[in-house]
Amino acid sequence: MATAKHYFDDPNKAVLLGLRGVTLTNPSLLFDEKNKIIYRHPSSIASPKNVSVICGGGSGHEPGFSAFVGQGALTACVAGTIFASPSAQQVQACLSQRLPAETEGVVVVVTNYTGDVLNFGMGIEKARAMGKKIEMVVVADDVGVGRAKGGKVGRRGLSGTALVVKVCGALAEAGASANDCAKVGRLVVDNLVSVGASLSRVHVPGKSLEEAKYEEERLGPGLVEIGMGIHNEPGCEKVKTDLPGLVKIMLAQLLDQNDKDRAYVKIEKGDDTVLLINNFGGTSNLELSGAVTEIVNQLDRYYGLHPRRIISGTFFGSLNGPGFIISVLKLADTGLGSGKSILELLDAPAEATGWSASVRPETWEKKYGQIEPTDEEGRNDQVSSNLKLDPSMLKSSLRSGLDKLISCEAEVTRYDSIVGDGDCGVGLKRGAEGIIRYLEEDDVTADALSSLSAIANIVESTMDGTSGALYAIFLNALAANIRKQDSANPTDLTPSMWAHALGESLQALGVYTPALPGDRTLMDALVPFVETLEATGNTKQAAEAAKRGADNTKGMKASLGRSVYVGGEGHKEVPDPGAYGLSQFLMGLAEAL
Repeated sequence: MATAKHYFDDPNKAVLLGLRGVTLTNPSLLFDEKNKIIYRHPSSIASPKNVSVICGGGSGHEPGFSAFVGQGALTACVAGTIFASPSAQQVQACLSQRLPAETEGVVVVVTNYTGDVLNFGMGIEKARAMGKKIEMVVVADDVGVGRAKGGKVGRRGLSGTALVVKVCGALAEAGASANDCAKVGRLVVDNLVSVGASLSRVHVPGKSLEEAKYEEERLGPGLVEIGMGIHNEPGCEKVKTDLPGLVKIMLAQLLDQNDKDRAYVKIEKGDDTVLLINNFGGTSNLELSGAVTEIVNQLDRYYGLHPRRIISGTFFGSLNGPGFIISVLKLADTGLGSGKSILELLDAPAEATGWSASVRPETWEKKYGQIEPTDEEGRNDQVSSNLKLDPSMLKSSLRSGLDKLISCEAEVTRYDSIVGDGDCGVGLKRGAEGIIRYLEEDDVTADALSSLSAIANIVESTMDGTSGALYAIFLNALAANIRKQDSANPTDLTPSMWAHALGESLQALGVYTPALPGDRTLMDALVPFVETLEATGNTKQAAEAAKRGADNTKGMKASLGRSVYVGGEGHKEVPDPGAYGLSQFLMGLAEAL
């Protein structure tokens, strides 16, 4: 059977090697492979009489919760196969064999899924029959499934489990009793709400290609599923919306007190809260960070909430799920005094690789004054010279070249998709549009140096990547070389003066790049243009030389640039995208002169 695209076709092997990897990134941990238990090495436990805290469940939720084992967090974790609860025998083995014999009690944290509750419950009862003191905390924080649908089963356990584990582990590390640890753990659960959303269901290693394709396409294009669980369970609704719209729906499910089906926790304006944004596993860090910004802004705007702590990352995943979970915890009084508030317990140090909240409490509590940003735009606006040009001619010629460049953006993008990363056309278009805005909206003067400096700034701020840097260096060097030709009296900038400055700028560019004609880069168009203009003073001939240089890159093997790393024979089919785009601009420029 052909399987979906994963590094492991055997899910059982993936689980075992994944668990083994946890012990390699934290040498204080041990692995009981037979029972799939990660547990602390006895020598790493300074106070073996302290309460032990364990958690567990199906694999596929990494780093939850094997990577939460460590000082200040879990004593041990019991893992099942992917999305399946560990057996009661595994749980019993952990309770009877993998915890310090001196421990004065055990707190077991379990997510509210039937298999987890039953198997951990059975293992707990067997251990209690052997005389062990054990408390069980069931985490049910999901609001995606409301009261009516949840029925007797109740809410599912989601990423808020990470907060419960951290609080119980820190309290146990501080020497609290099992009763107190469990009491505070349940207090956290009672003040915790979570909801998830995902763009697709997840892929499970070992599944067939057909099954994986079905999972990927189940939602349909443009839809996001709200209320999705961590085991591929369907959510409560599918919607087509943007990120702000999605966040608005999710926060309403968490915080709207008028929604009697979901108003599990009364969280009001000004309440002290902790915000956790958990990655399902397949959301990029860039998009997750953007989601954090949107969530925090809406909490302020619509609910008057300013979380005391904002924690973001992957804590309780769902393999490669392209989604995230929002958890809001209302800070309630533990009644245990100083050093044992929920916030202090979350802030307490933990030597567990899965707990990635690294900002110290002192940093959170310090008041940072606002600093007005320095506006550096137009920092060269005061640059001036006596070198003059016709503003109308500048506008018309540049506009002709820029329009031609924009019109070929799709073609440049297609070329770059074959031999590069596909962003060249978009970058050139963005720079061209920025210059056009300047030509249309700003007062373009007859001062050649002022205009050129303004254009260099636009290119620098609108075009990124390698080509953006090369153009910015070249144009700034061109401005510097134009300045060298300034005089005490107003002087028209002649073609020969332009040609000389361009030649000097080409040499300056050579300091920063080894690219030469023949390397399949934009230099294949730029160098012939400059050299022909220096030799003839004729812009049309120079532009034609640039076009020939760009055309000659078709079939040329790249020596520099990203094309070097792209395999295949694409370079034989298309010219270099950067050289082609530049040649089109120069042809358009020459047509207007």
